[in-house]
Amino acid sequence: MRELIRYLKDYKKESILGPLFKMLEASFELFVPLVMAAIIDTGIRNHDRPYIWHMGLLLVFFGGLGLVCSLTAQYFAAKAAMGFGTALRRDLFAHINNMSYTELDILGTPTLVTRMTSDINQTQAGVNLVLRLFLRSPFIVVGAVLMAFTISVKMTVIFLIAVPVISLIIYFIVKSTIPIYKSAQAALDRVSLLTRENHIGSRVVRAFSKQQEEISRFEETTGALTRIQLHAGRISALLNPATYVVVNLAIMAILWSGGYVVDSGEITQGELIALINYMSQILLALIALANLIITFTKATASAIRINEVFHTQPSMHEGEKTGSGGEGEVPAVEFRQVSFSYANAKENALEEISFSAAQGETIGIIGGTGAGKSTLVHLIPRFYDTSKGEVLFRGRPIQEYRLEYIRSRIGIVPQKAVLFQGTLRDNMKWGKEEASDSEIRESLDIAQATAFVEGKKEGLDLKIHQGGRNLSGGQRQRLTIARALVGKPDILILDDSASALDFATDAALRKAIKEKTKGMTVFIVSQRASSIKHADKILVLDDGRMAGMGTHRELLENCRVYEEICTSQLSREEVQRR
Repeated sequence: MRELIRYLKDYKKESILGPLFKMLEASFELFVPLVMAAIIDTGIRNHDRPYIWHMGLLLVFFGGLGLVCSLTAQYFAAKAAMGFGTALRRDLFAHINNMSYTELDILGTPTLVTRMTSDINQTQAGVNLVLRLFLRSPFIVVGAVLMAFTISVKMTVIFLIAVPVISLIIYFIVKSTIPIYKSAQAALDRVSLLTRENHIGSRVVRAFSKQQEEISRFEETTGALTRIQLHAGRISALLNPATYVVVNLAIMAILWSGGYVVDSGEITQGELIALINYMSQILLALIALANLIITFTKATASAIRINEVFHTQPSMHEGEKTGSGGEGEVPAVEFRQVSFSYANAKENALEEISFSAAQGETIGIIGGTGAGKSTLVHLIPRFYDTSKGEVLFRGRPIQEYRLEYIRSRIGIVPQKAVLFQGTLRDNMKWGKEEASDSEIRESLDIAQATAFVEGKKEGLDLKIHQGGRNLSGGQRQRLTIARALVGKPDILILDDSASALDFATDAALRKAIKEKTKGMTVFIVSQRASSIKHADKILVLDDGRMAGMGTHRELLENCRVYEEICTSQLSREEVQRR
C-alpha cells in the first residue's frame, strides 16, 4: 500500500484536514462523560434544574460541533479517496495500454479487469476509512484512558487490563482473515473469467445447449467464492461478541469496585458513570479500529495485486526514429531468420522465417490451422518482438522506430472484426482522425461496403452498437477493412478478414484493393487458396516453418503442402489457371 500513497500527493491538504477534524470531533466526545458527571453530581444531587438545562445545552453544543467536524472530515476524506482512486485508475489503465501482447498474455484479461475495478475500489475504500479513523480511534482509546486517570488512578487499572485484552482479540481475528481475503480476490478473478467467457461465447453456449452446464460451472465457482467469504465472515463475526464480553466484564468490575470507592468518598457517583462511559467509548473506538484494519487488510491485498501489474514492465522498448528507412530501393518489410515463441510456450510458433516484401507488392500467406500465419503478421506492426532474428521496416530494424510511427504506417484488419459503439463515421475515423466524408466513402467503396451503407437511411451517421451487434459478420468485416484503408497506410494487413464474405464479394474486394491502392504493400492471410492465388508472392507455412515461397504456379510445381491445399479446395481447372 505504501507504493500507492503517491497518488495522494495532489490531496495533501485533504489528507491532513480530514484526520484533524476527526480528532477535533473526538476531543468533544471525550468531554461528554465529564459533563454528564457534572449533571449527576451537581444538578441532580442539588435538584438544580437551571444547571441541568445549562449543561444539557452544553451537551447539545458539543454534539453539534462534533457533527460539523465529522461531516467536514468525511468531505475531505471522500475527496482525497476519490481523487486517489481516479488517479490510480487512470495510471493503471495507461500502464496496461503500454504493455505488449506478451505481458497481456501472461497476466490475462479477466484478472486485469478485476484489478481495474474491484481492487481499485477496495483500495479507495481503504484510503477513505484510514483518513477518517486512523487517528480518531487511537486518540479516543488513549484519551479515554488518560481521562480515567484524572478521575481515579485505582479504577484506571481496569482500563489498563481491558484495553490490551481487547486489542489482542482484534489482532488475532484480523491476522486470521488476511490470507482469506487474498484468496477471495483470487476467486473473484475466476468468477470474472467465467463471466467473460460466457458473455463472449453466449451464442456458442446456446448453439450447443450448454446453458445448464455453464450455470452449474458458474454456481460452483461463485459457491467457492461464497464459502471463502463466509469463512472470513464467521471469523470476523467473533469480533463483536468477544470484545463485548471483555468490555462488559470490565464494566462489571468498574461497578463492583466503584461501589466501594464511591462509598469511601474517593470518587462521586457522576464520576463512576463517566468511567463507564469512557469504557464504552473505548469499546466503540476499538471496534471501529477493527473494522478499519479489516478494510485496510482488504485494501492491502488489493494493492499488492495492483502493484503486481505496475511491476510488470513492458518488455518492448521504443526506438526514436520516425522518418523513412534506409537509402535506395529497400523492401517495405523484410524478415531475416525470424523465430518466435509465446510466453511460457515450450516450442516456437515460428521457426527460421526469411522473406522480403517490396513496396506495392501483394503477399499471400496460407497454411493450415495453427501454422503461424497470424503470428507472422503480428510481428510486422510489432505487437510482439522476435525471439531470434530480426524484422526490418524500410531497411532498418523495426526496434529503431517509434511504435506510434510504425502503426500509423500500417493498417491491420484482425481476424475478429471489432467495432466500437458510436456512429459509423466515428468508427471510420479511427483510421484517420481528420478524415473527410469523401475519404471515408472512398474507403467504403474499396471495401465493398458502399451498397449496404447507402441502403441505411442514416448513412455515415448509422449507430453502431457495442461490438457491432446490429451488423452481420460480413458487414462488420467490410467496415473494419474500410477503417484500415481510411488512413491510406503504406502496408495493409488482412488477417483472414474476408472469411465471412461470399466468394464474389471477396474477389471484388481483392480486385478493388489491387487497382485502387497503388504502391501499398498488402499482406493477405487466408485459408482460401482462391484469395491468395493471384498474389505477387505466396508464403506457405506449415507448423511454424516456411514450407514454400513463390507464385501460385511455382508453388504448385515445388511445394507439396500448397498443392494439397489447392487440390482440396479448387477444381483441376482452377488449380491450373493462372
